[in-house]
Amino acid sequence: MSRQDKNKEKRPLSSDESDSGPDDRGPAPKGAKKEKGNPYKSKPMTSKPVSKSSRDEDEEPSWDLGKNKWVKVRQFKGTTYIDIREYYVDKDTMETRPGKKGISLNCQQYQKLKEIMDDVDHALP
Repeated sequence: MSRQDKNKEKRPLSSDESDSGPDDRGPAPKGAKKEKGNPYKSKPMTSKPVSKSSRDEDEEPSWDLGKNKWVKVRQFKGTTYIDIREYYVDKDTMETRPGKKGISLNCQQYQKLKEIMDDVDHALP
């Protein structure tokens, strides 16, 4: 069968058929069903670390920056690091895991960052 034959076999559209399908076939109009507020807006920052479970001794001190970004103080090979990282949810295990996007600062680098923070603030628009 050639392409022309296939095109001829298509049923013509008619307006008298009972099953015309859903009325909202196109994309939703702009501004439809918008929720109020920003869903990514983070909670007010506190100086206390947030614990994800009741095992406070085993948990690393953590602060939520919003949008799955966290600041954590962790130990690795006997050295303390300040880890600022984006996390993701593993689809298989549904566990929150650290992602590639982030930085780990040793204590010396973190102290330097704190020293220049005023300059960084003044450079912001």
